[in-house]
Parts: sequence; structure tokens; C-alpha cells
Amino acid sequence: MTISSHLSELKRKHEALSQQVEAAQRSPGTDDLSIVELKKQKLRLKEEMTRLAH
Repeated sequence: MTISSHLSELKRKHEALSQQVEAAQRSPGTDDLSIVELKKQKLRLKEEMTRLAH
């Protein structure tokens, strides 16, 4: 897998997590811990994308 294809996959996963976070925040039954965990996963992906891009 090339770096650019890996970055594309990470961006796709990051976007999917963004959508999950938004949906969870709109859902009154979602606990805060679940939302925090999704946000941490997003941050890890973003950090990896930044590291690979430089």
C-alpha cells in the first residue's frame, strides 16, 4: 500500500468517525463515554495522517 492510498483510507475512516460522532451527539440515548471514545479514535487518525503527510 502506498502512502497516498494509506492516507486516503485514513481520511475515509476519519470522515466515517465524524459522521458517527455527529449521529451520537444527536441521539439522546448515547452516553458521553462513547462519544469521547469516538473522538479519541478520530484524533489518533488525524495524528497519523499528519505524521504521514510530513
